[in-house]
Amino acid sequence: MIGSLGVLLLLGICGLSSYFFVVDEPVGRDSRAADGADAVAAPRDISSRTADPTPLTVKEVFPDGKQVPIDIDQSPYDLLKTQESEDCKLVADGQVATVLADAGCSQFVRGTVRSPTGSYVATAGIVNLADEAGATSAREKIKPIVDGRKGRFLGLSAGRDTDAVTAASAQAGWHVRGHFLIYCVVAKTDGKTIGEDDLFARQILSDMIEVHLRGKVLDRRTIASSAPPSPTQSD
Repeated sequence: MIGSLGVLLLLGICGLSSYFFVVDEPVGRDSRAADGADAVAAPRDISSRTADPTPLTVKEVFPDGKQVPIDIDQSPYDLLKTQESEDCKLVADGQVATVLADAGCSQFVRGTVRSPTGSYVATAGIVNLADEAGATSAREKIKPIVDGRKGRFLGLSAGRDTDAVTAASAQAGWHVRGHFLIYCVVAKTDGKTIGEDDLFARQILSDMIEVHLRGKVLDRRTIASSAPPSPTQSD
């Protein structure tokens, strides 16, 4: 993680105030997630739920079950709790919740993780919307709403000093790919405010949004020959 912080500082991957906003193209280590050998395979259409009707599952979004690995040179994040639901009001409040509903939210999958250092906690997830146009429009509408404190993405408490991720002071980032909106909420476990120059918080957002959810999970969905099957066996 430390090795990537200088890159983030130079490139200014995102601003940090009342919200984070991730750039369109992955940079640095993030670009390698989208540049794997499988990326040359013929893509499957995920531009709409009509073309890509299979719902997300916890197994698809967090396949390891206990950790979220990012890079072989970086310690993984501990996965503390997951949630899969059709109740989209759980993922956001205020006008952000209205925007997601208007974009046809049908379900979401999210998980709460602890950073390798233990100093940060984050909730990251994917929201299933009707189509790419609606997802892109939602992404643009959310920024002024968060700026004006008229709505926000909600964190998922997992016990063990993770309540800070549910606080209004937690910071958030979001992005889109196909008909999915990807988001992450991050906070310090001690509840202290994240400053504008907090590169560790920026790295966590990049790891969760760009590398894992957008660059790995949705990459796998776009190159699959058919929709990912829902797990049928019991634990």
